[in-house]
Amino acid sequence: MLRRAVLSAASLVALAAAVSAHAETPAAPAPAPQDTEVSKVVITAAPYAVSLDTVTSSVNIVTRDQLDVAPPAGLGDMLNGQPGLRSTAYGPGASRPIIRGLSGPRVMVLENGVGQVDASSLSPDHAVASDPGEASRIEVLRGPSTLAYGGSGIGGVVNIIDDRVPSSAPPNGFEGRIAGSMSSVDDGKSINGSAQFGKGPLVFAIDADHRESSDYDVPTTPVSSRLAARDGLTPDPDKTVRNTDVEMDAYGAGVSYVHDSGYFGVAVKKTDTTYGVPYLQILAPIDPDAEGPVSIHLQQTRYDLRGEQNVDLGPFAKIRLSAGHAKYEHAEVSVEDGEVGTRFLSDGTEGRLELVQKERDGWQGAVGFQALERHFEAIGDEAFVPSTDIKEYGVFTLQRLDKGDWGVDAGLRFDSRELKTDVAKRSFENVSASLGVFYKPADKQFLALTLSRNGRAPTEFELFADGPHPGTGGYEVGDATLDSEKVTSLEATYRYTGDRLRVEGHLWGAQYDGFIEEKPTGAVEDGLPVFQYFQTDAKFHGAELETSYVAWRGGENSLKLEGVYDWVRGSTDLGVPARVPPWAVTGRVVWSAPRLTAQAEVRRVAEQDRVSTFELPTDGYTQVNAMVTFKPFQDPALRLFVDGRNLTNATIREHTSFLKDFTPAPGRSVRAGFAWRF
Repeated sequence: MLRRAVLSAASLVALAAAVSAHAETPAAPAPAPQDTEVSKVVITAAPYAVSLDTVTSSVNIVTRDQLDVAPPAGLGDMLNGQPGLRSTAYGPGASRPIIRGLSGPRVMVLENGVGQVDASSLSPDHAVASDPGEASRIEVLRGPSTLAYGGSGIGGVVNIIDDRVPSSAPPNGFEGRIAGSMSSVDDGKSINGSAQFGKGPLVFAIDADHRESSDYDVPTTPVSSRLAARDGLTPDPDKTVRNTDVEMDAYGAGVSYVHDSGYFGVAVKKTDTTYGVPYLQILAPIDPDAEGPVSIHLQQTRYDLRGEQNVDLGPFAKIRLSAGHAKYEHAEVSVEDGEVGTRFLSDGTEGRLELVQKERDGWQGAVGFQALERHFEAIGDEAFVPSTDIKEYGVFTLQRLDKGDWGVDAGLRFDSRELKTDVAKRSFENVSASLGVFYKPADKQFLALTLSRNGRAPTEFELFADGPHPGTGGYEVGDATLDSEKVTSLEATYRYTGDRLRVEGHLWGAQYDGFIEEKPTGAVEDGLPVFQYFQTDAKFHGAELETSYVAWRGGENSLKLEGVYDWVRGSTDLGVPARVPPWAVTGRVVWSAPRLTAQAEVRRVAEQDRVSTFELPTDGYTQVNAMVTFKPFQDPALRLFVDGRNLTNATIREHTSFLKDFTPAPGRSVRAGFAWRF
């Protein structure tokens, strides 16, 4: 049914494109200049254009220029350190974003506005099926102000945006990029690139992404002294975290029909990743029944269809469509004998259709429809969740009135979600709403206050889990009677954007009705502690601050000082939530010249001793990083760089990680690479 609906919507966009193209001479739109306000438009926040300086949500954008020189890593590790963001840090192969202390099903990871159709939210050892190396940009919306994407974005949304379906023609008929690097701590190698070509109405795109690394070195024995003392362990003295090797390949292609008033295209992508899952490295006691090292083999084939068409259809000026169909398989394989244990399969389609209103006297708006059909299946001894068919439908509207000095943002959404197994069926309906007001007291200042009420339906594992889950170290038991999770949130935003100084701050609070979490029951099953899903009331609140100040400017040279701070605190009626990150502060000095950019960074993450009943405290750490980027030629298309990470060789354990007490982050590393645009 959903596939028929997506095809019907695609036909609508394609028909509109054909009619418009027939009426006009086919020609590609002129590309926007690189350093204009267009680059500051937030795509994920709303279907209509909203600049980064006036968006009422908390947004961060990672550009392709930044991704070209960023360390190759999973999505969570790459975003770790952005304000309000941390990583699940489940080894180099699997990392998912944590936003304001929330993770898993409360953080939605999208690809071009629609879901991944993978199993990454099911467990922290499951990797996201998209790699940052594929992206043209990544946008992060923090907090439950993500109404356009449904209840699974109750904590935040990460949207990986690529150019696999071209929306415009390259200015000279061909353009591309390539970037690569090598790192010392893990013998890492990475290379990725993309190209677009075509001058007429047909524009083609290709891209490829490869990274590989070996087991990485650490400053100390991987097992922490706290864990060893509590459990009577004798740590292995080897200062290498074993079974942390990664090999990832992704490649894809797309084609679009591009004309003056829109585009319509399709794309296909193949992802193939194998990565090791870190394990407890001890000499004693020896458990003869312990499972040996496991690697995970992830494969996904994904088909995407996207289009956008300017129209004159009553109050609407534009139709936009995005749809994705994916087949996903994730197999847990014994490193010792190659035997396949548990397999996770996900096959589904998700689509969005948006009708964007004509702008009238500062009033912008859109109406949207979203639908998902997915079949999830787990096969094997550790299949702790039954096969589930999932259907979701949503309809929403977003409206914005900008009168220059003041304005209003509002949204309303209705969601329906059905989960069905062989023995049970649950249906949920949620209404979400948001209202924000903003005011500009002066030309360079922006104030906003946003109130939201969001609902999230439980997931298949929160409802139906019943079995051992080594990825979280517990025997998990769901509750088929769980109700929807509701959250009321309030967020205050302040921005100052001057010639030299930029400041952005957020104060926020969220109160949950029926917060779903798991707690130990005290029982033991299959040698694992039993964790039961409960519902309780919860409160989270926190703050984020970003600053940037140009301390000196002379001609094309400048010296900039940057700072980032974030803090979150959570509590529930059952006690302290698990894995809530401690506060962190980052200071950075950046020297910029026409041919040379150099930066030094110090990041301090506090200790976390406010822990749940089954957690150990985590020591704080100070990390020192530095990078130099050089353009050897007058043509700025080629950049060479040297990047030093954790230069003081500090022991880094992330409190947000299930593996923190036996899988510290890598030690000192030097990475060299290049980035070239052509």
